[in-house]
This record gives sequence, structure tokens and C-alpha cells, in this order.
Amino acid sequence: MQKTILITGCSSGIGYACAQVMREAGWRVFASCRKSEDCARLQAEGFDSPLIDYELPETITSGLQEVLAATGGTLDALFNNGAYAIPGAVEDLPPQALATIFQANVVGWHDLTRQVIPVMRAQGHGRIVNNSSVLGLVAARWRGAYVASKFALEGLTDVLRLEMRDTRLKFILIEPGPVTSKIRVNSIPHFERWINWEGSARAEHYRRGLLKRLYEDRGPDPFELPATAVAEKLLRALSVKNPKPRYYVTTPTYLMGFLRRILPTRLLDKIVASI
Repeated sequence: MQKTILITGCSSGIGYACAQVMREAGWRVFASCRKSEDCARLQAEGFDSPLIDYELPETITSGLQEVLAATGGTLDALFNNGAYAIPGAVEDLPPQALATIFQANVVGWHDLTRQVIPVMRAQGHGRIVNNSSVLGLVAARWRGAYVASKFALEGLTDVLRLEMRDTRLKFILIEPGPVTSKIRVNSIPHFERWINWEGSARAEHYRRGLLKRLYEDRGPDPFELPATAVAEKLLRALSVKNPKPRYYVTTPTYLMGFLRRILPTRLLDKIVASI
């Protein structure tokens, strides 16, 4: 029988690339988006595309039910992917902003995962893959909200892996570094909504640093890979008999994963603060 996968955040970037690669590999792909117009576009391309918005819990339930109705109540894999960033210094981050990004980047993922687990438990197998980041391994200035959400995601996934050792369910992390996507552009509205940088004690730091990095298109990162690099790791994680707990993507992820293991915290801080 054709294997099935639900992928979230498929309007562009990593999600869209993964949907294409998995379909080419013979999977039936449910490529969800959080906007109906994006779902319609993907449906026109031949995808099943349920609407799932992590910030609207009712769509998590209805979207999954749409998938299960189409598959007869089974699902082989889930790839949690949709997320965004709120750039800014931690001291300027309102508590409501942190609560909002955690709903989108962590709580919504957890909700969907919890609803999928009973389906996979009943069928006796399944793999849940969470798209983390190099910023789930190490911290970086101006990215506190996003870093916190990815660190939380790493912890939840690690615990699930431990708790589910007595089942045939697998829980896997993919950890990209710089990958071609719209995350910089998509983060601008969130920055403008939540961060009062002009009233910040670090206003001059914003002017000299973050504002230029945020609003100016400086071209690709020298280590940037296309979104298909993540898709290839996803396909491998879902194809091998015994998947690894973590799959790194891009040179910076491999480097930071290595440095985190061997360096004392103060030295690692010095290195990442200079980036």
C-alpha cells in the first residue's frame, strides 16, 4: 500500500520542497498550509492539502480528521514543520509575544503530535519528525524567542523518544542551518508587531546591526543550502529501518553540534557572539 505523510507549513520553503520530494518518492502527501489560498494552490498542483494553523487548535483537529478520512484512519508519518521567528533582544520581548510564538512553534506541534500518536499506536507503527534548527543546539543573539521555542521542541522530542522506546513509534529531529526560505522576510511583520526597538536601551545596537540584517537582502549565506537538502534528510529518516535520533543539515549545524560537545560554555559563547 502507498505510504502516507502529513507535512505542515507547505506554502513555501522547506515544507513545499519536502512535499514535492516525498511525492516523487511515491508517498501520498498531505501538504497542509495555514491559509486557504495556499491550500487551494497546492490542490491545483495535485496535492491533498488540509488547512492546519498551529495557532488555531480547531484546525489542527479538523485538518487531521480530513487526512484520516482520506486514508481510512491510518498515517505512516508526520513532519511538523511550520514555524516563524520574532527577532529582537530578549529584554524587549513582551511576554505575550513569547506566548504567541510558543503556540505556533511548540504547543501547536505538541497538539498535533498528541492526536497522531493514538493513530500510530493503534496501527502498530509510525514516525514523527520534528523540524528543529541549529538554533535548537546553540543560542544566537537577537533570536531569543525562536531559540527558546526550538530548545523546547528538542526537549519534548527527546523525552518522547525515551518514553516510546517500548513501542514501534519513532521520534526524530531534523536540524537545518541556513536553508533557502522566506523566514527573514516573514519575520518582519512579527518584529514590527512586538518589538519597540526605538524605545529600547539597545536602540543603537538595533540600528547598527539587526535592522540591516532584517530589512536588507544581502543574498544567500555562504553556507546556505536549498530546501531540498532538508527534504533529502526527511526521506532518509523515513526510509531507513533504524533512523537516527537527529539529522544535521548544512555545515554550520555539523560544526555547532561538534563545538557544543567539546567546548566549555564560555568559549562557545565567545564564538557564537562573534557571528
